[in-house]
Amino acid sequence: MMPYLSRRGFLAACLAAQPVWQSTSWANEAPDDPTIGRELVFEDGFRTLDWSVWEAGPKATIDSTGFYGRSAFATKYGDEGFNPYSIVDEPAAENGKALQISAKYIGRPMNIHNYYGNDLPEFQWISGNLQAARADGTILKGWRKGYFEARMIFPRHPITWPAFWMLNGRSILEPKTSIELDIIEHKGWEPTVYGTYLHEWGGPDEHNRGTGVETPVDMTTQYCRYGMLVDDTRCVPFFERKPVIDTSTGKPADWPITRSARLDAELDVFWPLLTLALRTDVPFPQPLRDEDKLVHMKVDYFRVYA
Repeated sequence: MMPYLSRRGFLAACLAAQPVWQSTSWANEAPDDPTIGRELVFEDGFRTLDWSVWEAGPKATIDSTGFYGRSAFATKYGDEGFNPYSIVDEPAAENGKALQISAKYIGRPMNIHNYYGNDLPEFQWISGNLQAARADGTILKGWRKGYFEARMIFPRHPITWPAFWMLNGRSILEPKTSIELDIIEHKGWEPTVYGTYLHEWGGPDEHNRGTGVETPVDMTTQYCRYGMLVDDTRCVPFFERKPVIDTSTGKPADWPITRSARLDAELDVFWPLLTLALRTDVPFPQPLRDEDKLVHMKVDYFRVYA
């Protein structure tokens, strides 16, 4: 597979193609709300885009160009005449405003520095990635532990790949042994299924866990809350503040972070990303419908409880 087709080999070929998308459910009986007993320590309700908190563009890393999938992630100023970041009026949002991250098909040769798809018609898209870190290793906002949550709505689309995820700070300048927490990865053509994963990449102790989650609602027609609890030694993914079921065990997902001791020794933290990417492991739409040339995901808020 060509390098530009991979984000860590499409997440290690989706955990070696394990059948996480089948027979999955979320827990009907759950312990206490993960916010109970915790204090809200950070909130961005996206009334404006605070550029002291967020950086826009390719993923912060020295390991690659930071691009993955079928689109180029724009800077905060936009690229190719299109800016995918905006704050929009949103009646369904708690404060009436939401962050909108868009993807637009440009459909002509582009001039994006270090982007592999400039001259490939299927890859001539501009989309968005917001992150609380910079490629020089600066962490704008990060936390070692807590309950991390975003309320979001996703597009219905044949190739979209939106995500709410986190990386450890060390992963930027020393990416060979990074830790990735995928709170949600969604495929635009699966309105009631998503994936959640833990990846401890590289080294002899590489460790991957993950599961698919079937939801009782259509995630492309209503906002839902997606979260992950991270404590001293483990992470627990949540949907609507209920732990999701790991289909490999039939029990609520509860995954050890085997590099926790190193995180603590290095005073490392996790920083969030909000991304609208486009997948390459599915056929490009033929034809690409006009209504699919511009799509949006929206984020009501991002919160951290500790």
